[in-house]
Amino acid sequence: MTDIKTGILLWSQATPWDAFEASAIRVDELGYEHLWTWDHLYAIFGDPYQPIFEGYTTLAAWVKVTRRTRLGLLVGANTFRNPGLVAKTLTTIDHLSGGRAIAGLGGAWFELEHQEHGIDFGSGFGQRLDWLDESVAAMRALFAGETVSSPEGGHYALDELRLLPPPVQERLPIMIGGSGEKKTLRTVAAYADIWNAMGNPDFLRHKVEVLHRHCDDVGRDPAEIEFSAGCKPIIRDTTEDARRVWEAQMEHNRTPMADVADDTTFWVGTPSGLPAWASSAPVATTRFGRCRAGARNAVAASQRHRPRRVSW
Repeated sequence: MTDIKTGILLWSQATPWDAFEASAIRVDELGYEHLWTWDHLYAIFGDPYQPIFEGYTTLAAWVKVTRRTRLGLLVGANTFRNPGLVAKTLTTIDHLSGGRAIAGLGGAWFELEHQEHGIDFGSGFGQRLDWLDESVAAMRALFAGETVSSPEGGHYALDELRLLPPPVQERLPIMIGGSGEKKTLRTVAAYADIWNAMGNPDFLRHKVEVLHRHCDDVGRDPAEIEFSAGCKPIIRDTTEDARRVWEAQMEHNRTPMADVADDTTFWVGTPSGLPAWASSAPVATTRFGRCRAGARNAVAASQRHRPRRVSW
């Protein structure tokens, strides 16, 4: 497990900016490999009408107060923006950061924020994932220095678009979040450098197998794709202390405990009391060697922004 990279996702809802920024600085100081936040316009835990910061401008601000950690959205809502604009924004962040940007992208799922902002939500997940595939294909080509026009009948209308300047990184990494077997994992196989998913090892192992089949279909070596898995650890010396912290966090975020009681991505307890599968998960082979459930990157979510080092 020593080759696994760890990162922190900071919740962007229900926080003042100074605490949010201070936590990003601390994550960087602690040596985490990557730092993430959401891309939402309304709060996604509990009451949606809570303060929340926009994603890309958050990354741009974090660039100037961090020095080494890589920065990305987990994940950028494809529906919110034109892919040409997203490519330009990420390239600018890559230059501001000296080559630390990650292009985190996903199909989007939160209907309320689309409806109330007047953003097209499409006819359903299938259509939004078609839009995502078209968008990611365009960005992959733009990052590589190609001139891009949208396909006939596509959702977008890019017309001989060029991206200047190019990113600092020779290959700006694209990270796609989601585990849909028919469309999302096909897009991952075709274009992604990193794939992010959440779930228990049996669930993730099955998804890895599906991804391998899609890679076979598109003629890509699955070893080229990093696997990133996420969790929400709340670890204290006693289970009671951890439970109190969890309850306080949910209260702060106006989230009833009933809404999260069955969420297995919350790891609440002592180091020795983590879910059994967290320490005995099946092993799969990935690009960077052997690791549990195939995960190469571990992303821990932090609320109320008091990050502390966790030993894995």
